[in-house]
Amino acid sequence: MYYGELKKRDIANGPGVRVALFVSGCTNHCEECFNEATWDFNYGRLYTQSTENEILEAMRPDYIRGISLLGGEPMEPKNQPHLLSLVKRIKKELPHKDIWCYTGFTYDELLDKKAYPNTEIVEEFLSFIDVLVDGRFEKDKKNLMLKFRGSENQRLIDLNLTRESNKVVLWDE
Repeated sequence: MYYGELKKRDIANGPGVRVALFVSGCTNHCEECFNEATWDFNYGRLYTQSTENEILEAMRPDYIRGISLLGGEPMEPKNQPHLLSLVKRIKKELPHKDIWCYTGFTYDELLDKKAYPNTEIVEEFLSFIDVLVDGRFEKDKKNLMLKFRGSENQRLIDLNLTRESNKVVLWDE
């Protein structure tokens, strides 16, 4: 897996000060995507164990609330194994930090056994995510007033409450 950028202090992609990892590779190709360069699976730098260590170290300070996984597309099947390893380690070493994941796929697509992004590890991966921002960016639904997302069709799903209630529950700060 490659990544385009690692921001160690980000305030735009979730609440509080966060670490943000922009992974490479995306097959959604949303029109007017803000990060089109990351569509290429080989864009940026190679993600290594050293990268993972750097992320964990950046997350350790008390003022860091959590991590946001963006792209590109974190839920691309090629990216899921690397990110599963990362989120498992975060929950083990820094269990008080939250994990947000931005995806152009919908939550339903991710769980649909016949859909492209569904893999044998997708449900396990999602089990470590606290908030899933789902849905493709749609330029005709663009709204700059929305918090932590770009278009009105995108949802901020509280996956912890969703798992508890067995129905989609939207995140509310």
